[in-house]
Amino acid sequence: MPVEPLLCGGQAPPLRAYDADIVIISHFRPDETVAAIRSAQAQAGGDFWVIVLDQASDPAMRAQIMAALAGLDRVAFYTIEANLGVPGGRNLACGLGRGRVIVALDNDAVFANEAVVATAVARLRDAPALGVIGFRILARDGVALDATSWGYPRSLQARAAERFSATTFVGCGFAMARRCFDALGGFDATLFFTWEEYEFSRRAIEAGWLIAYHGDLSVCHAVAAEARVAWRGDRWGYFVRNRLVIAHDWHGWLGMGPFLLLYGWRGLRMRQARATLRAMAAGMVMARTRRVRRASTASRRYIWAHETRARLVG
Repeated sequence: MPVEPLLCGGQAPPLRAYDADIVIISHFRPDETVAAIRSAQAQAGGDFWVIVLDQASDPAMRAQIMAALAGLDRVAFYTIEANLGVPGGRNLACGLGRGRVIVALDNDAVFANEAVVATAVARLRDAPALGVIGFRILARDGVALDATSWGYPRSLQARAAERFSATTFVGCGFAMARRCFDALGGFDATLFFTWEEYEFSRRAIEAGWLIAYHGDLSVCHAVAAEARVAWRGDRWGYFVRNRLVIAHDWHGWLGMGPFLLLYGWRGLRMRQARATLRAMAAGMVMARTRRVRRASTASRRYIWAHETRARLVG
């Protein structure tokens, strides 16, 4: 059954094209969400709209967010009575706007300055083959790198303030050309949580899009504990299941083998053997309904140059 979003606060985006939608998915965390909305609404230098989609938070929390929207323009607050997960919620929220660029901001993050969105929009406009720009994710202090949100090879961490070609991006903060989002049909909602950016990036690279990391564009991440899925709970299960599924998507059943060994070993070390086995079983069940894709020579070379080789050196 389709989930219909309800506009509960602010103004709906216009039925015309404009520079960018700044999309925020909320699920609890009302204080952090309000800070994220205000940071997004303060972005300058373009025609931007902020789209907030709340997924099944309680009424008191929604009321707190709606009260904070008073006096803010170019903000739309939608609610749904279900939690579609990160990729599903993001797909729904992105579909509510018409910005030429989609900028995603976690609801426990804020932009490092007021020019992040305008700069990202200009760079995507000037590079038609560039599909996604990943931002640098800083800690709450706005100075230190948030190491927990580093989604790239460890050997590249020394280049965190620079720009480089990449094979993924971090969902806490990124900018995406809407043309890329539409061409690929958005994120894979079946993943629900974790690895959705990497799965999207693999399809984007195969379709000829470029992925980049721009370390001079930053967001500050509060890493809110509230409503955060623990690594020893569902988070670990989704992590294992989804990575196995992606391995199957591109390499078939044999491609899952190395990850079964790796996560089996890690699960034992974490004393999460039972949860790991459940996640592995769930991944195999999901894989049965998914077709195996064959990567082109060009995309294999891209992955080697911008991910595999960097991981081999550390």
